[in-house]
Amino acid sequence: MPKEEIVNLALRRALFYPAAEIYSSAASGFFDFGPLGETIRRKVIGLWRKQLVEKEGMLEIFGAQILPEDVFRASGHLENFNDPIVQCRKCNSLHRADNLVAEKAGGIVPESLATAELDKLIEKHAVKCPKCGGKDFNEVRKFNMMMGVGIGATGKQAAYLRPETCQSIFCDFPRLFKSSRENLPLAIAQAGSSFRNEIAPRNTLLREREIGQMEVEIFFNPHKIDDVENFAEVQNYKLNLMLLGKKPSLVSCSEAVKKKLVSGKLIAYYLARTQQLYEAYGIPVSRMRFRQLGKDEKAFYARETWDFEVETDLGWIELIACNYRTDYDLKGHERQSRHKMSVKEDGKEFIPHVFELSAGIDRTFYVVLDNSFRKEKRGKEERIYLKLPARVAPYDAGIYPLVKKDGLAELARKVFEGLIDEDFDVFYDEKGSIGKRYSRADEAGVFGGITIDYQTKEDNTVTYRCRDSMEQERVKVSELPAFLRKARRQAQL
Repeated sequence: MPKEEIVNLALRRALFYPAAEIYSSAASGFFDFGPLGETIRRKVIGLWRKQLVEKEGMLEIFGAQILPEDVFRASGHLENFNDPIVQCRKCNSLHRADNLVAEKAGGIVPESLATAELDKLIEKHAVKCPKCGGKDFNEVRKFNMMMGVGIGATGKQAAYLRPETCQSIFCDFPRLFKSSRENLPLAIAQAGSSFRNEIAPRNTLLREREIGQMEVEIFFNPHKIDDVENFAEVQNYKLNLMLLGKKPSLVSCSEAVKKKLVSGKLIAYYLARTQQLYEAYGIPVSRMRFRQLGKDEKAFYARETWDFEVETDLGWIELIACNYRTDYDLKGHERQSRHKMSVKEDGKEFIPHVFELSAGIDRTFYVVLDNSFRKEKRGKEERIYLKLPARVAPYDAGIYPLVKKDGLAELARKVFEGLIDEDFDVFYDEKGSIGKRYSRADEAGVFGGITIDYQTKEDNTVTYRCRDSMEQERVKVSELPAFLRKARRQAQL
């Protein structure tokens, strides 16, 4: 299923589209989400919140998007948050050097590779400029992707739009540790935007300049990495691990710990919870993998990294960086701020270690669409619909009067208002033929349809239509809430 079909559907139903698209001067890499798209996106975050944040007893914050320069001096971003770029001498266009080589040679090229090595690879593989076809490039150089802002009337107070959401969490840790239970492990979560000055944004939501992130930072005592209270719940659960130089294979959490494939039970536990979350998004385990990163690929702060990836029509896409960041961040902030970041446990003082689950909201949104996209022939007609899981479908049902006259619209409004009061996500639509209304809703992934017709006036029943099977059945209006709850539960099995 080509990417173009997803993009066409997104534009047709206003799921997402370029920001400020009416202006030719609008920068690429920024997107708006329309009413249906924002509803799905909000539910993607909601499922993460329900399945991970709330179930695991995490604390959730909402941090500022602009932070002082000192934060990023402490984190190492001012020095290390760089992408390798190269400029074509013929047309002066700029490109990510690692991406150019990867596309030409195939495989993965670490962005941390030395610039001289990238120069050699560009020459070796006779890389061409994607814009003009030229082969003459300047030397590869490093480009810092931070977006700076000036604060105050003079604009001289240096600050940056955050390139990742986690720095707010690290800065907040002392206060949250003290104000909560003062006990480790302590998991702190946040969903919000980060900003990266990408050289060449592409593939719509997969490489943006404003990035949606839903992030978790787990602070723990490194000497108690195997003291995980609920580990028994996942010990036999199998992770799809792709070790360095090997193909993916299913490995139980207990086996991963025993064979030291991961640093400890805490790592295996949260990898399991992550994989289970994406199963809830409707992704088959066979299309997921945790790819182990080698020394050249890992971020500068990571001791151990697993990239959680999902297979799509565009290939394997990274959705989550699972990083064991050790005490790198808290040490850096203690050094720069001179604020104590250590804690006491069992009479010993230490700086906690951190394991991170940094997930892309918009990438997850895109992958859920990709996984749910269906196209099928129905006689001479072609049907396109999104088979979205019930928990991320934009609506539980559409409410449709067969016609607007003869009191059917008034009856439909009562059904609509009644279901709203019962806490269902429903919408009302009386425009166009009933077939077109079904088609519009199916394309947007609406879970079901409820039609109020002339029989409703006689026996107070409605027609319920299932999105996936297109089968219809009569349901009493009084039984609709119970019927919809049951349909939603069955879809989650």
